[in-house]
Amino acid sequence: MTWKHTFTTALTGLSTNRSRSALTILGIVIGITSIIMVVALGAGAQELILGQVQGLGTNTIAIIPGREPSGPSDVAFLFSDSLKEKDLIALRNKANVPGVKTIMPTVIGAGSASYNSNTYQVSIFGATDLMTDIFDLNPRGEFFNQDQVSSKSDVVVLGSKISSKLFIDDDPIGKKVKIKGRNFRVLGVLPETGGGSLLNFDDMALIPYTTAQDYITGKKSFSRIIIQANSDKDVPVTAEDIKLTLRESHGITDPTKDDFTVQTQQDLASRLSTITGALTYFLVAVASIALFVGGVGIMNIMLVSVTERTREIGLRKALGATDRDILTQFLLEAVLLTAIGGIVGIILGASLAFATAIGLSRGLGVDWSFVFPWGGAFLGFSVSALIGLIFGGYPARKASLKSPIEALRYE
Repeated sequence: MTWKHTFTTALTGLSTNRSRSALTILGIVIGITSIIMVVALGAGAQELILGQVQGLGTNTIAIIPGREPSGPSDVAFLFSDSLKEKDLIALRNKANVPGVKTIMPTVIGAGSASYNSNTYQVSIFGATDLMTDIFDLNPRGEFFNQDQVSSKSDVVVLGSKISSKLFIDDDPIGKKVKIKGRNFRVLGVLPETGGGSLLNFDDMALIPYTTAQDYITGKKSFSRIIIQANSDKDVPVTAEDIKLTLRESHGITDPTKDDFTVQTQQDLASRLSTITGALTYFLVAVASIALFVGGVGIMNIMLVSVTERTREIGLRKALGATDRDILTQFLLEAVLLTAIGGIVGIILGASLAFATAIGLSRGLGVDWSFVFPWGGAFLGFSVSALIGLIFGGYPARKASLKSPIEALRYE
């Protein structure tokens, strides 16, 4: 029997029981759809996160207090207050770190802000006037300047959400808000970001870091020190100079005893890419369970089909069909079912992922792009066809081994 005739016979067998065939491929469709959606949305999330990281500038270096944990015993180092004023002075010394373009200490805290009878819980971010350049901020009104940082002024720039919650009908600029029992004059209001950046500025109150140290945290340490290198090519050398300077400042001779972490944007992007990739693969593995269930369903349906078509098998064998012809026909039917399920699943999964990406972009106010997962589509189609071979093999072999005489007698 030719392949063309076998293919035509397999299609005829499937089209004869359309409802059963449709229900059979449903499990495959669900599995492939889930995989395509997970891979596509995972790729979109990865692009969004990496875009936010790169938006800070590839020449940006962050110094974080505490050693990066390599095990449970290092968790305590996450809460270290190892970055002090002496470190800032040492890093500002061009003789120590010649590649530094700008340097900004930051202090992070939390508290409640109130105006008249309105109160709202806010994140407090202490920084310098360099924040407008590093994070590309353009507030309505003004931003605090270096003189106000040096004099520890009680001034604040509010995120858009804080402004709308506290000043429902009033213009906040020039007014005073109370933060942790202290009055701060509002200099400006940030435009709405929708929480689409690594830092949610909508819920953030920005104040001079010196003010934050004295009146918010009560500590002279820094939460972060953000440095911009002169250029991208200077980042690796500058990062090493920072490490050497801080080790000298802290009296550390063994690099394994560092009580700080130097993180470049390339490092952060690589780590985030690894994390999102691992999460995507995990979700794909979970979604693949549906493929396995679909494969079992195909095997069960094919076994039923073999039983129902016993007389057909006997008649075909009586007319000259060989065991190999019967095996090929039923195996091809199983592969066709899973392949059709794979194609439908790819189209449905891509469509749902596209619609979800649009919904997330509008709902969250972020630039969530749709990325068609070509690799995932190829893998899903290949795996679905392979499932047809694996789970269709037993029913096909059972059909091919039937005796033509017994099959013709079957009632």
